[in-house]
Amino acid sequence: MQSLKLNELKVYGKAMKIGEWIWKIVSEWQYYERDTLGKQWVRSADSIAANISEGYGRFHFKENKKFCYYSRGSLTETQTWLEKANNRNLVSDERYEFLKKELNILLKMLNAYISTIGPSNNS
Repeated sequence: MQSLKLNELKVYGKAMKIGEWIWKIVSEWQYYERDTLGKQWVRSADSIAANISEGYGRFHFKENKKFCYYSRGSLTETQTWLEKANNRNLVSDERYEFLKKELNILLKMLNAYISTIGPSNNS
C-alpha cells in the first residue's frame, strides 16, 4: 500500500507545474506556431505528470515503473520541443534557460523516484 497520496509526491507536483508553465507560454503564440510545435510541446509536457499519475494508480510496482519510464521519455521529448522553440525564437533565451534547468531538476527527481519503486534491494 502506498503511504503518500499522489498530490504529495514532489516529482508529480513539479511535473504539473512545468506543464502549466509550458501551457501559458504556448497560449501566447500565434495560431501556426501553436498548431505545429505548440500542441506537441504541450502534449509531451502534460504527459510527464499524466504518466506519473497513471503509474501511481496501477496495482503492481512493475506497472508503476513502466509508466514512469514513459514519463521520462515524455520529459526528454519536452526538452527537444523546448530547444526547437528557442531555436525558432518562440521562447526567449531567459525562459529557455529557466525551463531547461527545471526540466533537468525534474529528470533527477524522476530518476530518484523510479529507484524507490518496488521492493528494496537491501532485503
